[in-house]
Formats: sequence, C-alpha cells, structure tokens
Amino acid sequence: MLISVIRTFILYLLILLSLRIMGKRQLSEMQASELVITLIMSDIAVIPMSNTSQPLLSGVVPILVLISLELVFSVAMLKNAKFRKLVCGSPEMVIRDGEILQEQMRRLRMTTEDLCVQLRQQGIFSLDDVEYCIVETTGDISVLEKPDKRVPNAGELGVDIPDTGIEAVVINDSRYLSNSISICHLSREWVDSILLKNGLKIEDVFIMTANRNGDYKIIRRDNK
Repeated sequence: MLISVIRTFILYLLILLSLRIMGKRQLSEMQASELVITLIMSDIAVIPMSNTSQPLLSGVVPILVLISLELVFSVAMLKNAKFRKLVCGSPEMVIRDGEILQEQMRRLRMTTEDLCVQLRQQGIFSLDDVEYCIVETTGDISVLEKPDKRVPNAGELGVDIPDTGIEAVVINDSRYLSNSISICHLSREWVDSILLKNGLKIEDVFIMTANRNGDYKIIRRDNK
C-alpha cells in the first residue's frame, strides 16, 4: 500500500512538472497536439499507479519522451509557420461582412446552434449584430460586431479616464502577497503604513486590494 502511495506521489509530481515545463497555455486553451499529449500522459501514469508490479520507469520514461516531443514541436511551430499550420490548423472565418459562410461551416462541421451558443457566451444574441466571426485554432470564436452595435470606448467619446493600473490583492488572509505588491509598484512599507493609518494589524485583515495610484480597499477579518 505504501509503495502505491509513493509511486502515485512521484507520478503526480512528474505530471505537474510536465505541465509547468510545457507552458501556461497548457493550463488554459490547448492546441490539438497539446491536448493529445496531455491525455496520453494521463493514461500512461495510471498504469504504474494501479499496478505495483509494473516498473515505475515504464510510466516515467514515456512521459519524459512526450514532454521532449512537445518541446520540440513547440520550437518547430515557433520557427516554421507551415509546420504550425499543419499541426494546429489555422483560424477560419465563418461570418464575413455580416454574411454566414455556409460552405465554411459545413467544412468545419459547425452547426448554426453551435455558432449561436458561442455567440451568446460572448453576450451576442442576434446574428444580425455580427460583422465578422472567426473560429480560432482552439475552437473558440472571435467576434467583431457591426459598427452600430459596438459599445463606444472612452477615446471615441472624448472622455479622459485616468490610468490607475491593475488593482491587485496585496494582503490575502492575513498574508502579504509580495508579487502583487510589486505589480502595483508599491512596497510592503506602504502597505504597513496604510494598516497603521487605519489602526489595523495584518492579523485583522482578510483581504486588502490596491493599485499603483495608492487607492486601496480593506476587508476586515470576521472573527465570529
């Protein structure tokens, strides 16, 4: 039993490390090659986990080979656009100038229901509002609405909006988040001065957010 636990722990760490090595995109939207490798790695890892008579290396070696292949493929796709198109495909337009390209949708085996579902997920409930729609290589869609349906931005309205930068959580559950503090171009000393100004200790703070302009919000810890 202990051997099974140890083997599972080792393989878990190996797969976790593999995903980190293959990049952050592997944790969100995956290309076809990345999805295939992730699924194969999962299947390979299960065998030595469940069967202790199987050598651990029978799971470790194939996973390391797959990681190497993914890294080689990634570099090749970065260097060669044709190879990238061969492996990942290319974005395909399904609506152009407000007209649905029916032949393109048939080629992608995409129904109008599929298209409408993805449009609704982007807050668009009428095909008449769409000027261009592109199916990306990840399967998601990118949409450009018709000019009269687009929400005007501040520049178009001539409104000057100050740039406050990113608002980040600088204290979470009574712990300083150094990375978030640096993102806001602040310092731990500044955070401490704000706590002192409000008569608080870090133990009293559940969440504190701030931006680079020094605007902040503090949510106190509920001690009940």
